Amino acid sequence: MKNNKIFFKKSKVLPVDNFFRNVLYDSKYGYYNSKIPFGIKGDFITSPKITNLFSEIIAIWIIACWESFGKPKNFNIVELGPGDGSLTNILLKTFSKFPKFDSIKKIFLFEESNYLKKIQKKRILNKDVKWIDNFNIIKEGPVIFFGNEFFDAIPIKQFKKINNSLFEKNYTLDKNYNVVEIFKKASQKNIKIIESYKSLRKLKFIEFPKLGFKNLEKIVKKIDRLKGCILMIDYGYLKPKNQNTLQSVMKHEKNKLLKNLGKADITAHVNFTLLNEFFLKKGLKIKKIISQGDFLETMGILERAKILAEKMKFTEQSDLYLRLQRLISPRFMGDLFKVILAYKFKKNNFAGFK
Repeated sequence: MKNNKIFFKKSKVLPVDNFFRNVLYDSKYGYYNSKIPFGIKGDFITSPKITNLFSEIIAIWIIACWESFGKPKNFNIVELGPGDGSLTNILLKTFSKFPKFDSIKKIFLFEESNYLKKIQKKRILNKDVKWIDNFNIIKEGPVIFFGNEFFDAIPIKQFKKINNSLFEKNYTLDKNYNVVEIFKKASQKNIKIIESYKSLRKLKFIEFPKLGFKNLEKIVKKIDRLKGCILMIDYGYLKPKNQNTLQSVMKHEKNKLLKNLGKADITAHVNFTLLNEFFLKKGLKIKKIISQGDFLETMGILERAKILAEKMKFTEQSDLYLRLQRLISPRFMGDLFKVILAYKFKKNNFAGFK
């Protein structure tokens, strides 16, 4: 248990978001800086690893955006949290089939983990792709930001209302070096921020993505100035249920939240109603939030699968449709994963959305 001390370097008491940021992103011991979390040999599988069709659909959606924007000569694509580079590689492959678009597009990857960045650079062998730490390099628009399971990996704050007073959950170490939770009166600054969101006012237990919103504020400023949009796909909910959604996964199995720190993935479900409210407060327009299943089907994933299946053996066809079901069926990722689109542009005819 003494190992837990490494995540409390600068303070003996840490709010939930700062603690888990250390656990996930510490330069030496952080989860995302010490192992490859994706795939069968990792801890979880993301949509791009289930089937290439997911990434192909995202590529087609991006090209459709470019067309609805009037086929501008400057067009920027920023992938947020590119994982192991699987999605990027399929984007590049698909873009190459559309020469006019391919010749003008610029691709930027925004990755916080230096470890994953090294892996991406080994796997993405394309000189046109640039890795960025901020968005200042993008001077001319429009710009599309895309994130698949990006927001859930950014640690959240947690608060509890006790007798109409707001208390923030923190973590500290007991005498045996076990991580334990304690509640401290919330700061006036945090109380003010939380009270400014209508969707949080009646909740007794509140999860608030302060770090995530800091990232999104920089993105919103870029979209506001250069025009464009942000598409985010993540697992989450529309109606908060006053519950702790933090969860840990290790080797594709549920892991106790405070066990195997630095060796297991830790995420939280995304509050899409809050996300919607955030974008509106920042002056962006919003399309109605839809499920991943609806988005992929509207974008023609089943038709694309049918074309591919014609050249496949029966066993390959079965495998393809099983993978598809995992993405679009309400019993699997189809309903649990939501899609949100925030934008600033004259036209609002985006593919996949009504």
